[in-house]
Amino acid sequence: MGATLGSGGRRSGRLRKTRFAEINVTPMVDVMLVLLIIFMVTAPMLTAGVQVDLPKAQSAPLQGQDEPLTVSVQSSGKVFIQKTAVSVDALGAKLRAIAGAKTDTRIFVRGDKSVDYGRVMHVIGAINAAGFSKVALITEQPQENSSHKER
Repeated sequence: MGATLGSGGRRSGRLRKTRFAEINVTPMVDVMLVLLIIFMVTAPMLTAGVQVDLPKAQSAPLQGQDEPLTVSVQSSGKVFIQKTAVSVDALGAKLRAIAGAKTDTRIFVRGDKSVDYGRVMHVIGAINAAGFSKVALITEQPQENSSHKER
């Protein structure tokens, strides 16, 4: 491309070549798409924490906007907050440290179906004693069997 300069001097009449800077966005788009795919693949894997065999029950999903904390009770009786092992005595203090002053934080309790009911209730009692009132038990939805369907 060429352009003429109009205001006198030695350069009048000469053509001056100018370069327009153009940003090539194709590599940036490629990188963003790769990152998007990576996050889409890894995000579901991050929710699986402690391995717990949940009991099956029919229930409606819980509604809420905030991200809940998950407390898991394994079949061995071990208690976990998210993926971190914790004793029942320290459970309330750890939850208060995580949630801060937000005692309306939702807490989901995942109890293995083979763990003693009293153990799960002891964990829920420790959560309630720490001041948290929005506590819910998590179950798996039962699979519909084709032999039980109405014809």
